[in-house]
Amino acid sequence: MAGPRLTEQLGYIIASVNRRLEEDLAERLRPGGIAIEQFRILEALDQNGALSMGELAALVLVEPATLTKIIDRMVSDTLVFRMPDERDRRRVKVAMAPAGEAQYRRLSGVSKAHEKHISEIFDEADVAALRTLLLELKER
Repeated sequence: MAGPRLTEQLGYIIASVNRRLEEDLAERLRPGGIAIEQFRILEALDQNGALSMGELAALVLVEPATLTKIIDRMVSDTLVFRMPDERDRRRVKVAMAPAGEAQYRRLSGVSKAHEKHISEIFDEADVAALRTLLLELKER
């Protein structure tokens, strides 16, 4: 018995929807001059404070090597800065710089508008059910 066609496979559907959501968010962030990954880094730092590179990579779903390049760029743009971990001087933490805080404040409404746009496609109960199902799938 053959499995579902490629375009009907759950992983494919999720990836396809994710791509559309990412494209929409990227378009909304473009006028602010910031990439999605940079915005998510600022959002993670705003919500959690300074984070180690490993913590940040896991949280924003970016490979550590790629994250290093992104953080290098953000340091050059004075959005974030690196600092030694107080508990383990061998570890480096990333913290938001004042320019990063200002940039995040200017753009924080973008992600809220993006979430609102998604919520307007379905009714509230469907969005809640979808969020619950995806979170359960993520945790398994």
